[in-house]
Amino acid sequence: MVLTKEDPLYRQCAVTVMDNIADPDIVFDEAGVCNYYHDYKEAERNVLTGKQGEQRIQELTTLIKGRGQGKKYDCLIGLSGGVDSTYVAYLVKKLGLRPLAVHLDNGWNSELAIKNIENVVSRLGIDLVTLVVNWQEFRDIQLSYLKASVVDIEVVSDHAIFASMYKLAKEHRIGYLISGTNIVTEHIMPRSWLYRKMDFVNLQDIHSKFGKIKLKTYPFYDFKRHLYYSAVLKLSPVSILDYVPYNKAEIKRFISSELDWRDYGGKHYESLFTKFYQAHILPEKFKIDKRKAHLSTLICSGQITKTAALAELELPLYPISELNSDREYVLKKLGLSPKEFAQIMSAPIRKHEDFKTDAHLKGGYMRLLQKTQKFRKIFTRK
Repeated sequence: MVLTKEDPLYRQCAVTVMDNIADPDIVFDEAGVCNYYHDYKEAERNVLTGKQGEQRIQELTTLIKGRGQGKKYDCLIGLSGGVDSTYVAYLVKKLGLRPLAVHLDNGWNSELAIKNIENVVSRLGIDLVTLVVNWQEFRDIQLSYLKASVVDIEVVSDHAIFASMYKLAKEHRIGYLISGTNIVTEHIMPRSWLYRKMDFVNLQDIHSKFGKIKLKTYPFYDFKRHLYYSAVLKLSPVSILDYVPYNKAEIKRFISSELDWRDYGGKHYESLFTKFYQAHILPEKFKIDKRKAHLSTLICSGQITKTAALAELELPLYPISELNSDREYVLKKLGLSPKEFAQIMSAPIRKHEDFKTDAHLKGGYMRLLQKTQKFRKIFTRK
């Protein structure tokens, strides 16, 4: 039975717009405030502003420039055409860094996203590498995830992006990956709405059960590569937006003025598939409206009021004419008939953990690490 707002068991957070629809992990304190608010406030301690932020930025800039001496590039940035990655590109150039920008073309880019990327690299003078995935392979994995009825179909894109960026960092001997992930606009997200992006074992098993073609060129990042990149090459990810003032509305106005950036509607809607996934597949099949998490984060960071967030949630995720047009396009591109898509949407939901995972590898590694640390403590006491 699916919970609705009219159900007597329905509860919404007293501060945010998070609720117990499609979120089995939410809990409320005596005042009716949910765990996501408290989690945010805990994470917010890592956001540095004012002099602290400036000092941290200066320290990072010095480290990145020092490690990048004698190399063409000293950092790597992803560029999607969205708000966060666009502002990261602006910041790294302002700091005097020498970034290499990477964009993964998975076949779903909107024309607006492509134009945004072109404007950013031309105006800032940034070198760009566009990696084009094999569409037949990529589509086959996406279809596998759809047929598997797991929630996080975006693993297919995100895994390829991360794998490609780490590979490029190795090839160019780049020590720092500067990302647009940040606390003040995107911290809140229920775990049950996502899955670990780098679990290649899970991806392989899902594809082996539902896929039809062999993967020959799809970028992958397995646990061995994780150990190699992190422990041997010591690649360091940096969330630079946690150290600067970051108000989403103000940043949109700024990059629109300075970089001729144009808004594409919703968060991550620079991808046509992501738009269809977040605005149709998730709410219809999984009863998940990601706007609740995005808006709740903005409430916690003081960028919008709860009243404004509730008003936005009243707006339709998809205008009917736009939905019909996008559905027709997506199904045609994926090679699905309306009947096949309807069967996918009505199929029972499954967990990612119903398939093989790399959890045993990570568990074994952590146990080994703990034993090593204990040995070092004993050894150093002698």
